[in-house]
Amino acid sequence: MRARRISTGAAMAAGALAAASLAFAPSALAVTPQSATITADCGSFGGGEATLTATQDGTSATITLTSSAITAPIALSQDSISSTLTMVKASGGTTAFTGTKNPAMAAGDPVSVGPLSGTVASGDSLEANGGSLQMTVFGITITCTATGPQSPGPFVFD
Repeated sequence: MRARRISTGAAMAAGALAAASLAFAPSALAVTPQSATITADCGSFGGGEATLTATQDGTSATITLTSSAITAPIALSQDSISSTLTMVKASGGTTAFTGTKNPAMAAGDPVSVGPLSGTVASGDSLEANGGSLQMTVFGITITCTATGPQSPGPFVFD
């Protein structure tokens, strides 16, 4: 009988602990899709396919852009590109993702910027087409625009 009480008490304690950990666990939010591709036109600086990768933590979100079709015109040191990615909201308006994060790149290396930080609301649907990416390097601003919609579709934030 005593062993049964200990087993019952242990099971109740384990259940209470599991319930408490669920109550205090951060909510798992997700953005779908997690990555999308676009075709970008950067004027005289080139263009081609680029991949956008998104993450979300509450109302904070980040987007990283990488492209082997768009290359660094000169060697660039880490965190030397000031970038603003403007995404179009399905509900109207825009959301900006900004930052100065980038890896070091040699001349001719694929361009990568981010993670760029922005603020989102639950249900936001963001599309690169109609927005732009502005990168400022040594005082020169390079503007890239999408030439069509993202594939497989816009980013939808929880």
